[in-house]
Amino acid sequence: MKALFIITGRGMGGDAVMGLNIASALSNKGFKCEFALDHESPGILFKKRNIGWYKTSVPQAGGHAATTLTLFKAALKAVKATLEGYKLLKKVKPDIVVGVIGGGAIIGSLSAKLARVPAVSISNTLTDAKVCSKLNTTIMLPESGLFGVENMKNVYSSYSPIDPNILKGDAGHALEKMPSSFREDLPTILFSSGSSLFDLMAKAAHRISKSDIEANILVIGHPLKKDYERYLQSPRIMNLGYIDWVPDLYRLVDLAVLSDDGVMIHEAIACKIPIVALKGVKYGRYHNMASVFPGAVVESDFDNLENTLKRSLIIRDEMREKASVYSEKVIRASDKIVDIIVKVAKRKI
Repeated sequence: MKALFIITGRGMGGDAVMGLNIASALSNKGFKCEFALDHESPGILFKKRNIGWYKTSVPQAGGHAATTLTLFKAALKAVKATLEGYKLLKKVKPDIVVGVIGGGAIIGSLSAKLARVPAVSISNTLTDAKVCSKLNTTIMLPESGLFGVENMKNVYSSYSPIDPNILKGDAGHALEKMPSSFREDLPTILFSSGSSLFDLMAKAAHRISKSDIEANILVIGHPLKKDYERYLQSPRIMNLGYIDWVPDLYRLVDLAVLSDDGVMIHEAIACKIPIVALKGVKYGRYHNMASVFPGAVVESDFDNLENTLKRSLIIRDEMREKASVYSEKVIRASDKIVDIIVKVAKRKI
């Protein structure tokens, strides 16, 4: 059977990672998986993995930062995008469509409905959750706003899908790539907002570099604006940029400061890494991930970050134990999602 994944975003961040993780697990069930990204998507992650993709319109409203105006504009674009998606489905002839996040989920749902093809939506915003759950089977991720809601027809909840290979990192390989200033006798703190480095995360690393916290300070991600690099000039900050050896890096990390959303929190939980979720990094979003993984994730605003880090470093062993409670469930999330997709694919419309 064939699955077509319609994925929102630029083909390099968490949305793409989730789509590829699900596709990898689905391929193990004998499915052929193909992908569609927006015309403007650079698809960096797909290029790195030598994976081709179709081009189709996948309008975005800004996800959790969407406003009434951006939603309205996206809705207008959705009409044209749905027709384009319908034509793509007729060309590709998939047995099921998997719409991944935001515009990918919505256009996937609408195009599949028009083409009379089964569909499953992966939702992590309130907008795609409301739209897609009325059209087809929808899987709610923790950020969706409907995660954990029960007694809704064809609606399921799941942790974000991760690649189990994230657990196969090699600390030795990571150490080989560390700058000479890295000290193995100090705890290591990772700062990351995903594939892209956001302003507030760069500022957070800068602030902690000026504190009396004794630790290796690592920063990963490509700055959204070149100007953000000025915050990373401290000799105490090891700016690693955009890397493709994150599993290795996780083996060195004692505590991670992450944005309050996304795949990285789930990856870190799977690796049993204590997390400080920095609020407001991405356009002011707040997902309360500390309530999804209580004890393993603590949240902090920018002004209180230094004190939060000091407390977290003291109790990091306890936080790691809490993370281990959730780790296995997170690791199994991809398989749970795939079982739902397979079940829907085998239905007749």
